[in-house]
This record gives sequence, structure tokens and C-alpha cells, in this order.
Amino acid sequence: MKTQIGIIGGGPSGLLLSQLLHLKGINSVVLEKRSREYVLGRIRAGVLEHGFVDLMREAQVAGRMDREGEIHDGIYIAHDGIKERVDLNRLTGGNSVTELTRDLYEGRDRLGGMVIHNADDVKPHDMDTSSPWITWREGDEDKRLDCEYIVGADGFHGISRKSIPDDKITEYERVYPFGWLGVLSRTKPVSPELIYARHERGFALCSMRSQKISRYYIQVSLEDNVDDWPDDRFWEELKRRCGRGTDYRAFD
Repeated sequence: MKTQIGIIGGGPSGLLLSQLLHLKGINSVVLEKRSREYVLGRIRAGVLEHGFVDLMREAQVAGRMDREGEIHDGIYIAHDGIKERVDLNRLTGGNSVTELTRDLYEGRDRLGGMVIHNADDVKPHDMDTSSPWITWREGDEDKRLDCEYIVGADGFHGISRKSIPDDKITEYERVYPFGWLGVLSRTKPVSPELIYARHERGFALCSMRSQKISRYYIQVSLEDNVDDWPDDRFWEELKRRCGRGTDYRAFD
């Protein structure tokens, strides 16, 4: 099999790149180690910034976003027991939430894009030459894709990054002296807009994925683990840090 661009990773980055390349007349094949159902079942970050919204429209996959996206006209900053609102609509143009991966898959289907799922043991080869290639397994059969370029869109822990020679990669890392504890909750968000909380006990965030799924974070010690934070302790700490003026009945 041959193509111009071989893309490793069938998440939003790989799918969006494949879609944009297609619209420019450039062929690509996307390799994803998981099934399509598994990828669609993952819940990733749900806030899209203004520049990415424009990119979705350029990729011709913005229909659902424009119809159903929840526009955030602002955010709340909680501190000293109070909340203050920042008008994002006036200052930056707003954000939107949508089922991004599903829209991208539908976009690739509409244009006849090739996304290969359940691709096991994906390996890039000859990346420093003008004729790189990728191998993988489908069941008991070995497959090969010859291409002009290989794009690694499989994240920090993916095979693409691990395949780059040590003398060709430079890593920059900043280690912070705290950890995050995040909870994905099938509850209505406690606020129509995000709340960022600054508190003497640590940072907290009230976020969302939809009107039925919420995401909450609190700053914790690096020495903590999940067992240290039973449900009651987590919700009480989140309420304490986010302060007054919020309807916390969704936590009950």
C-alpha cells in the first residue's frame, strides 16, 4: 500500500490533519491501534478555543459544532470566597464544546478517507530517509505502508515519539510540586461557565463536557493517591475552594 502521508494515531489530531490534507489534494492513511468504537467512547478535553473553531470550519466538519456547540461567553474566577466573571465574548470571541472526534470521523467517511483500525504493533521505519514506511499487523497478517512522510499523532506515550533517535530529539520538562485529582461526573455542571478557583488550600476547576457530563479538578499533594480522596472528601473540598454563589446540588 502507498500514500503520500502516513499518520499514526486516529484521535482528533490525526483525523483533523488527514481531513485538511485531503481538502488540499494530499493523500493520507491513518493507522489507529484501537477500534473506532473505543476511540469514540473516550472522553477528551471539551473546550475548543477560537483558532481551533476556525480550523474545524476550514476542515468542513463544523456542522454539529455550529448547531449544538455551547458557547461560553465568559469564565468565573473564584477567590477569597467570591466569584468574579471575565467576559470572554467581549475580550476573545468565546469557546465551544462539541463531539469533536465523531464529527471528524464523519468527515473522513464523507470524503472517502482511509482510517485503519485495530492496527497492532505499528512501527515506523527509515524515518530519516526520503522513503519512510510503516508496518503493522491486522490479525495474523503483516501489513506495510510506503509513504513520503510519517506523522506521529499518537501522543506522548505513542510509538512515534519512542521511535525518534536520541540524537534527533530534545526534551523540555518543567516539574511542578503538586498533583491534580480529576473526577468525571455524569451530572449537570454546577455552573453554565467554567469556574477557576484560587484558594489557600490549592487550585480548583469546575469544567464540563456537556450538560450531562461534568469534569472537576483539585490540586493535591504529589504524595496523595486516589484512595486518600473518597467521594465525600473530594466534593466538600471542591465546594470549599470554589466559594459562595454556586449551586452545588449536582454534587448531592
